[in-house]
Amino acid sequence: MPTQAEQSIWKRPLTLSHSERISHFEYMNGTPIMLLETLDLDIDPRLLHLALGLSLGVIFGVAAQISRFCLRRAVAGEAGERGSAGAVWVTGLAAAILGVWVAQRSGFIGLEDHRLLSPSLPLAAIVIGGLAFGAGAVLTRGCVSRLTVLTASGNLRALFVLTAFAVAAHATLKGVLAPLRTALGNVSVDAPFGTLSETALGLPLLAASAVILAAYLIWQSRPRVLHLALGALIGFVAVAGWAGTSVLLFDEFDPLPVQSAAFTAPWSDSLFWVIASTAIPAGFGVGFIGGVLGGAFLSAALRGEWQLQSFSSPAETLRYLAGGVMMGVGGVLAGGCTIGAGISGVSAGSVAALLTLGAIVAGAALMVRLLRGAQPVVVAT
Repeated sequence: MPTQAEQSIWKRPLTLSHSERISHFEYMNGTPIMLLETLDLDIDPRLLHLALGLSLGVIFGVAAQISRFCLRRAVAGEAGERGSAGAVWVTGLAAAILGVWVAQRSGFIGLEDHRLLSPSLPLAAIVIGGLAFGAGAVLTRGCVSRLTVLTASGNLRALFVLTAFAVAAHATLKGVLAPLRTALGNVSVDAPFGTLSETALGLPLLAASAVILAAYLIWQSRPRVLHLALGALIGFVAVAGWAGTSVLLFDEFDPLPVQSAAFTAPWSDSLFWVIASTAIPAGFGVGFIGGVLGGAFLSAALRGEWQLQSFSSPAETLRYLAGGVMMGVGGVLAGGCTIGAGISGVSAGSVAALLTLGAIVAGAALMVRLLRGAQPVVVAT
């Protein structure tokens, strides 16, 4: 039977510092779980984070290319594909939530200081940013993760959108639009808690809800088993990202950002790294983007699905440009995209990420209604 002290540690997995967590597991199992200390690796931690991001990105790219993993398809796709797309996406979310919960309880994930878990919620930025991101995803016919996969499959429209997205995201993070981000970020409220992990049954109930929803969608739409398995694999990619950067590859003497699968900040970082690689070293995010592109390219090429595609009209180009900018600005304001907030953030029980996901879905649904209600303008000649 575990002692009272051991039980108290298990009841508060997110409040342990890294040193407390390691000391606890050295006592319980006799082996620490921080690989850099355990194996005494004389390797730059940033290089290991880069390799981890690259490896997980390849897995994500292959899985997403085959399964067409995309929340936009579930909300605003063709009528015949929404159910199956939703089933695959929610399966990935359920796998991520279950995986993070188990890993936290086992001490392999520690997110106690992460911004996503802050009880201070920038509501204005979350709502406006989420709505803008969701609407932009509808205009571009794909969220950023899907567009990244499509770019690697030869879609020049997606490449154009991603360029606009990355520029807009970087401008909002550190450029001319940063004052907007700061102003909206100051409109915040203090919630009783920033993560459902701080409540007695928060994460288990969230995980159960996701599993039930996934089961219902699977029963309704009967998606391919392979696609469901790949959706779950994508969820586990998020788990591995959190575990790798927060514990397994964590270096107390040279701490690096704790992060997981995401596309908003990583695309911004990738853009800046391409422009100034001699001044800015590549990290987990840059590696993840590179891995997704590489994995999706290999999958598309081997499956005979690589094909060049481009715009059909100037009007289509402007629509995609507007959508890309909206997603870039919105993703930064909201604190994440459908993957960074929707999968990685929600898997940690983040209240901010849950609000962001809700705002993204609402923005996509509203844009669908607006587009359906728009009437073509006839110009007399």
